[in-house]
Amino acid sequence: MPKLLIVHHTPSPFMQEMFEAVVAGATDPEIEGVEVVRRAALGVTVSDVLEADGYLLGTPANLGYMSGALKHAFDTFYYPCLDSTRGRPYGLYIHGNQGTEGAERSVEGVTTGLGWEKAAAAVIVSGKPGKAEVERCWELGATVAATLMG
Repeated sequence: MPKLLIVHHTPSPFMQEMFEAVVAGATDPEIEGVEVVRRAALGVTVSDVLEADGYLLGTPANLGYMSGALKHAFDTFYYPCLDSTRGRPYGLYIHGNQGTEGAERSVEGVTTGLGWEKAAAAVIVSGKPGKAEVERCWELGATVAATLMG
């Protein structure tokens, strides 16, 4: 069974709302045969990444960069997974109050280095997520999960 790994740093109510929408989309009953695994960015392991077939990444934008927790996750698994995970699909969601461009650019730089393939456009939210932003998070989760269906 294909496995989708959600690696997230969820320190705020807005990030929690986005995370829950991503999980709801990824676990929609219409998506069959995909196991969804959730790991906090500070707890993800090399084995988690190697065992997954696709990824969803969630981070706040902190000082114009991805969170330190997501950066730590990448530092943990980048080299051990470099050659083994190329071509796998991923999606990204980011929350910030301003200056999210650097966070998006930094995550895309790492995923490009890993050779991961973007399965959907990133969902980037500034301020409180509205209904449309929450729906886009749901769609992101569903889209990435659906790419793993046989």
